[in-house]
Amino acid sequence: MEDRKLARSSILDPRFEAMPTKSSKLEFHPLVPERWRDFESLFGERGACGGCWCMWWRIPRSQFNKQKGEKNKKAMKKLVDSGHVPGIIAYQDEQPIAWLAVAPRESFSVLGGSRILKPVDEKPGWSVVCFFVTKTHRRSGVSVKLLKAAIDFVREQGGRIIEGYPIEPKKNQPDAFVWTGLAAAFRKAGFKEVLRRSETRPIMRYEIR
Repeated sequence: MEDRKLARSSILDPRFEAMPTKSSKLEFHPLVPERWRDFESLFGERGACGGCWCMWWRIPRSQFNKQKGEKNKKAMKKLVDSGHVPGIIAYQDEQPIAWLAVAPRESFSVLGGSRILKPVDEKPGWSVVCFFVTKTHRRSGVSVKLLKAAIDFVREQGGRIIEGYPIEPKKNQPDAFVWTGLAAAFRKAGFKEVLRRSETRPIMRYEIR
């Protein structure tokens, strides 16, 4: 029930902004209106990848394709300005270097229509759906630290379950193809596999006690 209330608004508990997680010279802050310019700088002109602006899981595919680029950017800014918190930005030396999308599962409507990633059960929970790390910080453990920061964030919001939908490839994949994360990183952060409808796409969970 607590998670369903949060899914209705996803409004940030102000305590988390006052208590950034620090780990290995990294700081983690939720994306609020005051940090929009950092998000914009991190994603760059391409919106991280192909004009996505992290809207891929939030809207129907037909709508996404119509508004790639600037329209997706405006949609994300509108979401942030409305008081919803769509994820966490990682900083090093006060510069944004990585992003993690995390919010109540209901925020990502496309998941419900996915044959492979549809809900496991009716338990309310939060979802981690996307990573974006600058080239200079990839393959350095940032994803694991982002996931641990997400656990802290969701705990502060009163959430109890966090899900992820990583890739477990049979061979090395280019970074662009593993934007939902690697299963190995989720395991290092304490997530456990709960279901696998596809050979390479486990659904993983972390339960907050």
